[in-house]
Amino acid sequence: MSDSEYALQARLEAKPEKADEVAEFLESALPAAEAEEQTTTWFALRLDETTFGSFDTFPDEAGRQAHLDGEIAAELLERADELLVEEPQIDEIDVLAAKHS
Repeated sequence: MSDSEYALQARLEAKPEKADEVAEFLESALPAAEAEEQTTTWFALRLDETTFGSFDTFPDEAGRQAHLDGEIAAELLERADELLVEEPQIDEIDVLAAKHS
């Protein structure tokens, strides 16, 4: 499991009129996530009509920090006032067990 012990979980609450734009933003972020060498897994999620999230894993703290300092986070924070009801809730979490296919 050493390639996914460190994780981030983000929760985003879109302004109702901006929900489609948030979905498009997350979908368009996939190539940037794929380009991050230390991002082991990256999921963009829609939890309900206006609630979105992401879940990402990394082999170490440096990988997690690189993602937080990367392109996706920078663009999201730049557009937060425009798209979101409040700042994204981002939690650093430790993965206790994982299955990879």
